[in-house]
Amino acid sequence: MKILVCISHVPDTTSKINFTDGDTKFDTNGVQFVINPNDEFGLTRAMWFKEKQGANVDVVTVGGKDTEPTIRKSLAIGADQAIRVDTEAKDGYQVAKELAVIAKDGNYDLIIAGRESIDYNGGMVPGMLAKLIGANFINTCVGLEVEGDKATAIREIDGGKETLTSSLPLVIGGQKGLVEESDLKIPNMRGIMMARKKPLKVVEASVSELSTEAKQFSKPAPKGDVKLVDAENIDELINLLHNEAKAI
Repeated sequence: MKILVCISHVPDTTSKINFTDGDTKFDTNGVQFVINPNDEFGLTRAMWFKEKQGANVDVVTVGGKDTEPTIRKSLAIGADQAIRVDTEAKDGYQVAKELAVIAKDGNYDLIIAGRESIDYNGGMVPGMLAKLIGANFINTCVGLEVEGDKATAIREIDGGKETLTSSLPLVIGGQKGLVEESDLKIPNMRGIMMARKKPLKVVEASVSELSTEAKQFSKPAPKGDVKLVDAENIDELINLLHNEAKAI
């Protein structure tokens, strides 16, 4: 089985976010970048298929040279080969089309993507990718087994979970629950050394035009001041909740 895991290069959620040029560009100074958490769950599941079923696992990212430390971490975790599409990821449709070229060329049985990235939270790439390559698609996936050319997936739905079966090729949008957090792999020294010898293929972009453009960024409104009320003063608490906060 050939598996392709899509990796997004995203800011760590603990990083301080700023914008430059009149809030039109993201300031990367001092920002630590990581594997998108939803992608990391998918990568770990792919490693399980490699260990248990002998699957071949490739990883792919759309981005400039600055993304290579992130994609090499995927190699250190255990992926066999990395592919970087040499263009900045600016638009969900653009990214999906770039990934579709890689997926078609590689003739993959299973493509694992995160259901969304934690920077833009668009949640659109996996579904568009599946449409572009003519594969089945299961989103919000929290469980996955593959036997032969059939996959059984569990996905979250409103009010519960749903079990689906699908033929391959299949694209899934994975998330927390696809593996346990305790199963996430941390690269060891041997993995890091081996990653240096594994192939990282850089391919030219195939998409020249974008469907959308970010005009300006803004931060969420800062939180207001906190008022502390004595635990014994219930009347004052009720008054503030009713007349000031309008919560009751």
